[in-house]
Amino acid sequence: MYQALYRKWRPKRFEDVVGQEHVTETLKRQVAAGRLSHAYIFVGTRGTGKTTCAKILAKAVNCEHPVNGDPCNECASCRGIDSGAILDIEELDAASNNGVENIRALRDEAVFTPASVRKRVYIIDEVHMLSMSAFNALLKILEEPPEHLIFILATTELRKVPPTILSRCQRFSFKRITTRDIRNRLAYVAEKENIDLTPDAADMLSRLADGSLRDALSLLDQCACGDTVDEGRVLSTIGLAGSAETVRLLDAVAAHNVSAALEIFDVLYSDGKDPSSVLRELSALMRDILLKKAAPKSADKLISGEFSSGELDKYSGALSDGFLIGSIGDIQDSLSDLTQSADKRTAAELCLIKLCLPEESRQTYNAQEPDAAVAAEPVKAAMPKGTPEEEQGLRRADDAPAAEDVLSDLKTEKEKSKPEKVNIQAKLGADQWQEIVKAVGVRIGPASYSFLSDKAHVEGDINGDLLEIRASSDFAASMIDTPEVTGAVRDEASKLLGRAVRIKVTVGAPKRDLQSDKLDELMKFGNVKLI
Repeated sequence: MYQALYRKWRPKRFEDVVGQEHVTETLKRQVAAGRLSHAYIFVGTRGTGKTTCAKILAKAVNCEHPVNGDPCNECASCRGIDSGAILDIEELDAASNNGVENIRALRDEAVFTPASVRKRVYIIDEVHMLSMSAFNALLKILEEPPEHLIFILATTELRKVPPTILSRCQRFSFKRITTRDIRNRLAYVAEKENIDLTPDAADMLSRLADGSLRDALSLLDQCACGDTVDEGRVLSTIGLAGSAETVRLLDAVAAHNVSAALEIFDVLYSDGKDPSSVLRELSALMRDILLKKAAPKSADKLISGEFSSGELDKYSGALSDGFLIGSIGDIQDSLSDLTQSADKRTAAELCLIKLCLPEESRQTYNAQEPDAAVAAEPVKAAMPKGTPEEEQGLRRADDAPAAEDVLSDLKTEKEKSKPEKVNIQAKLGADQWQEIVKAVGVRIGPASYSFLSDKAHVEGDINGDLLEIRASSDFAASMIDTPEVTGAVRDEASKLLGRAVRIKVTVGAPKRDLQSDKLDELMKFGNVKLI
């Protein structure tokens, strides 16, 4: 049976792990010297090697013939752990086994000595998904573990792990893997798998992976169904616009040419490109230009590398910092709205129209007054020198249809696909927030509800379509910042306010006057008088 590349080429020795030498060298020295901790926690983004290093460490501590801290991968212990035949090495996914009963069962089993190897190792992936009661059950055995026991915890969200757990573990932080390391690994795997991978395609895949080697190998696996994996194959398989089309789109935006921008987008959309991907690539190009202008000496280390230095230099002199910063912000806002939009194409087109508006008209648009002020005459943006309009297939802004005309045509579609943004903060008072909390209580666990309903620790404020849940501490935030709680709050708030809302959990002192709240509660009793 075919095995995915990221599984087939998962490292089996510390020496094979890519881009995490600061972690692997330390672990090898600990194994070689026999100075092992009873508990580790591996922290980092997805696909950086946390679970892989945990499995290698489990083999290394039980290997019969370790080589400088690395497992030999040949003895009975190594082979049994690789095949899953040795049950003393157990991997637990906390995302689906996050209840206290799971941890209690693990704790009851952990006291027994291992049957086949020297050390019993428990690998708990996504440990931040454990419930608070499960963390409490885990805490005792972490505090006083048996001699034969090692815990290896892995998480992508360290702030959700209680400090009492962190203080009992050795922490190792996994960095995002550099594009160079990912590119070299892709070239090595492609050679071994007889995949014809071009250097340009390897560069593009390494950038798209965003620091995750697992994602890079998955993308290579997806694109490898054919003869040659080149840049065109990657673009067509994944649904990207490509640097040349993105440059043409930026030319249209810079010239305030609404018609050309929409025509380019229409061609990309018809070719199967995802609207979100098109906007992300346009945002990446603007980001590279802005970094080139703001930090020219270190730009080569900061930019994505998807666009040539000549193109970036050309635009650096033609586009202002204010235009780039405002445009990137508008694109990021639109990308956030696209996730909830019923018509992604229309939402993306509205974003492009807004980008093509002059700065003063765009500010009016952002204030949601698309009336006569939007009809300001579009100004001509400075076109990059050495780029004739005929070569770009664009027309000057004075030949293009006015932005306000196109905006008027699509206004109705926008109202259908994007909720109207109005300030409704006044609609959510203390009583309404408590009404939401009361309705949520039947849907969430008692521990989370006790924090959510405590006025001294948690309060809710709404501004526009964003409901901010403010917690008094990181611990209180960790108790309510879960899909179960935020999803329930979002549903009940939407019902109460009659509109879709977004949820954001922050940490900060409650703004509400708690003393006043207490007096209000006392006044509810008829026999209480204030003198």
